[in-house]
Amino acid sequence: MNVVFAVKQYISKMIEDSGPGMKVLLMDKETTGIVSMVYTQSEILQKEVYLFERIDSQNREIMKHLKAICFLRPMKENVDYLIQELRRPKYSIYFIYFSNVISKSDVKSLAEADEQEVVAEVQEFYGDYIAVNPHLFSLNILGCCQGRNWDPAQLSRTTQGLTALLLSLKKCPMIRYQLSSEAAKRLAECVKQVITKEYELFEFRRTEVPPLLLILDRCDDAITPLLNQWTYQAMVHELLGINNNRIDLSRVPGISKDLREVVLSAENDEFYANNMYLNFAEIGSNIKNLMEDFQKKKPKEQQKLESIADMKAFVENYPQFKKMSGTVSKHVTVVGELSRLVSERNLLEVSEVEQELACQNDHSSALQNVKRLLQNPKVTEFDAARLVMLYALHYERHSSNSLPGLMLDLRNKGVSEKYRKLVSAVVEYGGKRVRGSDLFSPKDAVAITKQFLKGLKGVENVYTQHQPFLHETLDHLIKGKLKENLYPYLGPSTLRDRPQDIIVFIIGGATYEEALTVYNLNRTTPGVRTVLGGTTVHNTKSKSEDEKFYGRKKAEQGKEKLAVHGGSGGFPVLNISYKWNHITYSLLCLLPSIRFSSFIHVIAYINTSLFMAE
Repeated sequence: MNVVFAVKQYISKMIEDSGPGMKVLLMDKETTGIVSMVYTQSEILQKEVYLFERIDSQNREIMKHLKAICFLRPMKENVDYLIQELRRPKYSIYFIYFSNVISKSDVKSLAEADEQEVVAEVQEFYGDYIAVNPHLFSLNILGCCQGRNWDPAQLSRTTQGLTALLLSLKKCPMIRYQLSSEAAKRLAECVKQVITKEYELFEFRRTEVPPLLLILDRCDDAITPLLNQWTYQAMVHELLGINNNRIDLSRVPGISKDLREVVLSAENDEFYANNMYLNFAEIGSNIKNLMEDFQKKKPKEQQKLESIADMKAFVENYPQFKKMSGTVSKHVTVVGELSRLVSERNLLEVSEVEQELACQNDHSSALQNVKRLLQNPKVTEFDAARLVMLYALHYERHSSNSLPGLMLDLRNKGVSEKYRKLVSAVVEYGGKRVRGSDLFSPKDAVAITKQFLKGLKGVENVYTQHQPFLHETLDHLIKGKLKENLYPYLGPSTLRDRPQDIIVFIIGGATYEEALTVYNLNRTTPGVRTVLGGTTVHNTKSKSEDEKFYGRKKAEQGKEKLAVHGGSGGFPVLNISYKWNHITYSLLCLLPSIRFSSFIHVIAYINTSLFMAE
């Protein structure tokens, strides 16, 4: 189960089906993002796609020499744009692909608009989600609920994204959900309704052990998104922010123009792929090795190009050198900025106390350390509020709870009211009254023994003691010990054998720390394959801004930034095969799985020129 591979395969199939010749890829805002996560600009150009356009762009030129590949979400506004396009076609022929189920009435409207008969094909390719890592996907939805209830529009979008994922991976799963969450139950029911309604699409070859979809709610573990991270990918997201693999470095002091925004993609960056799950100390050492390797391969300044062979060797090696130079510059800049922020914000000391709050049960020591850090001028108001939020969650019902005093300390430190309000909001969102689990005080004998032995042994790294609650949940699920009274099945059937294919979806967003947990479980548990997804991928700031913290609908987020990257697979599709005057529908479930992410809005004209030397 590889979501990047799945999405990339869908896009490859679209391009292949359109045949040879110059092409334009016509997308909407969301599918632009979907494509960019799995394909680099250079990769897609090699497939004769020379122009990338948005369907809502008003200033597109007529280019009858181009074929149009349309990849769009099946939304009313996109159908309306397509109808306008077909009435006055700008390209010679159209291959139309929807990322989810399209209604028959919309297909009929498109058919009626195609008076010039320029449409060659209409299909459904179920790439309706963002493929972040091979085992991690997101829907890029921030603020999916109003209080504890779903926003109806976001419930619909989440259902579509999750069912598209199942179709792209060719899975018809049994469903379990978190009983303490009404939102989890509601989503489980919606997914089941779609599977029942579109049963023909979900008729895959049966496996001995059925796949399992487990739906969780972020409120059951509000601790994980609040912690500072020390592995490369998670740390970059926590301190700099990752938006569809794109990192904004414009605020870095003295940054050069070409490094103000960089892309980190494991598909196209070998150093990042090899280091994304390593801790910060190892990254520093590996950056040094990368620099040394670069210096060895750097062309000598005095290198003489005296012969045709010398010139040929230089030209052949230069692109590789240029790519390596870009990789070195990018990672040295990113790691340098991470190091600056760690020092400037005193994050080593802050993180040590965060880990104590998350993993230990010594109230007196924790309170003393939090108070000490609140007096430290290097600790930012956001980090100060985060420490108090962690304290409030852990010691919410402790007999010696000192939250009022800490709130006064925040006020005296000059922490703004918007950050102070987060403390009560996080308790309302993920406090003991809401949680279906006990994050801090294990009840069963095995867990208590493990905690006791861990305390005797100590920890190898005080900054990475914490394990997300998801680790325990998946461990119990794989061992057949996940309690049905806490995580019931939807429907009468239950799983008797150990699950082999597990899809976990977290309402309210997943984190990169949880993605690392899934990555490690996949590596160390033979025969079990797990994919993690969420309405978004959180860091502390995004989680703090999530409307669920405030119990209100969040205003629309700012304009989404777009990027381009690289993935591959096989997938089910719905082929709407027709001559427009006789519309017939035929189901073809032939291909492997796929999925999409964000794509840079680029207009690339490729002019081929012939140079002749005298």
